[in-house]
Amino acid sequence: MSTSNRPERVGQEIQAAIANILTRGELKDPRIGYITLTGVKVSQDLKTARVFYSMIGTEQERKDTQKGLEAAKGFIRREVTEAVNLRVSPEIFFSFDESLERGDRIERLLREVKDKEGW
Repeated sequence: MSTSNRPERVGQEIQAAIANILTRGELKDPRIGYITLTGVKVSQDLKTARVFYSMIGTEQERKDTQKGLEAAKGFIRREVTEAVNLRVSPEIFFSFDESLERGDRIERLLREVKDKEGW
């Protein structure tokens, strides 16, 4: 049984297309702050794409950004389908990527231990 890396390639193309939309300033929603796309996971059948993003800001700013992205889903979906030239338009879901925040927290805790221990 061969494993296809097509979903991974399509995910990279979707990520590039959405990044292009964001950098060109096509989303006019003021709720959407400065975000970084950290990855895209596409289902094997290419019908769904989960877009992971991260941002610096308060919890309220994150919620507002999530609402803004949800409101722009239809526009983003159309643009991505056209840019990536897909037969089926994938359903797009946005998820906040907490891994960078967790990594930063761990680094701060390690620094505190190091300072307390006098390393």
